[in-house]
Amino acid sequence: MPSLDKPKSAGRAAFRYPDFIRFQTARFFTILLLEMSSVAIGWQVYDITHRPLDLGYVGLVQFVPGILLILVTGQAADRFDRRTLLACCYCGLAISASLMVVITLHGARRVLPIYLVLLLLGVLRAFNAPTGQALLPQLVPEEHFPNAVAWGASILQGGVILGPALGGVIYALFRSPLPVYAASLAAALIATFAILQIKPRREVRPRQQINLSTVLAGFRYVWEKKLILGSISLDLFAVLLGGAVALLPVYAREILKTGPWGLGLLRSAPGVGAAIMAVFLAHRPLRRRAGAIMLWCVAGFGVFTIVFGLSRSLILSLLSLLLVGASDTVSVVIRLTLVQLATPDEMRGRVSAVNMLFIGASNELGQFESGLTAQWFGTVPAVVLGGIGTLVVIVTWAWLFPELRHTEQFYATPEPEKTVAG
Repeated sequence: MPSLDKPKSAGRAAFRYPDFIRFQTARFFTILLLEMSSVAIGWQVYDITHRPLDLGYVGLVQFVPGILLILVTGQAADRFDRRTLLACCYCGLAISASLMVVITLHGARRVLPIYLVLLLLGVLRAFNAPTGQALLPQLVPEEHFPNAVAWGASILQGGVILGPALGGVIYALFRSPLPVYAASLAAALIATFAILQIKPRREVRPRQQINLSTVLAGFRYVWEKKLILGSISLDLFAVLLGGAVALLPVYAREILKTGPWGLGLLRSAPGVGAAIMAVFLAHRPLRRRAGAIMLWCVAGFGVFTIVFGLSRSLILSLLSLLLVGASDTVSVVIRLTLVQLATPDEMRGRVSAVNMLFIGASNELGQFESGLTAQWFGTVPAVVLGGIGTLVVIVTWAWLFPELRHTEQFYATPEPEKTVAG
């Protein structure tokens, strides 16, 4: 058997564990269906109302459940079987896709039924995200966890790349969102089957009494760990201000003068850049100046967002979004590795729920912010101002959290004696 310490196998260490492969298969098909649906829903909503603000509501409706349920979702991930919770979430995604099929068959003339399905999706994602993050450390040993995170990010971005492109092409070929939702239903069923096949390593988790202290433990832990707080809040405000994804249907139709296929390409471009960067980090993990590199890459996220906002060329827009995705992935890999390895297993669900609240705020709430500012100032000014806001956040966070500037470690562990030798 070849040694895991050899360079050729070290870069693919996570794939030596079958449950990691099954978990990532389920995750890939989940992302695939969500991204396919997002293209169809975005085009469908804008086709009904022709208002950028309604695209912002698409994000807001999915974000609200994460806020309302954060104290429940983290606690559930720490108290119940995580595999079973994920299987229930994936069944719920299949139901959501079926509902969109029914709505489309009856002729969607109003956006309210679509928003109700998106609300259900928000509830499912609120449970799915922290549960999945908390389950991953049970599938691979700690020494291979950074490699698992990097490959997981790459696989996730594979779904982000393929999903929008596939959704856009199917929509354009059939001139209807119906086949897109049918394909999403099939993907949800595959994900459910795959997640039921894993047998995670059982961790001994103490049965804590449910009270205000245990429920709020995730918030308290994040607040006390300033490096974690700085990294996840940096992502929150940078992506919240710099996110342009919600406005891509407007760019595709009115600025770049393309159709659903072009929207699919635009939605896929950040994923292409992110996947390339994730594979690079899997083979060349960050070992020095991780915090400073993260700050510079988030600054790049802001700069490339501005370039995209000003572009009138489809090629330049695609290139800008590709670089946006590559820049963002560096902070994602660092943050996810840090949060999971620095957190005891018995409270990973609650800490992950806090982390996912920040991510949800940056993504879904960021979509609402983009739609709102586009309604106020216009589409192009909204994107450019958002990119400038990201650069302001970088400077502010570098001052507020000196730990981000000075940290050398790629990840941390709760106790010094448990640190993995590098």
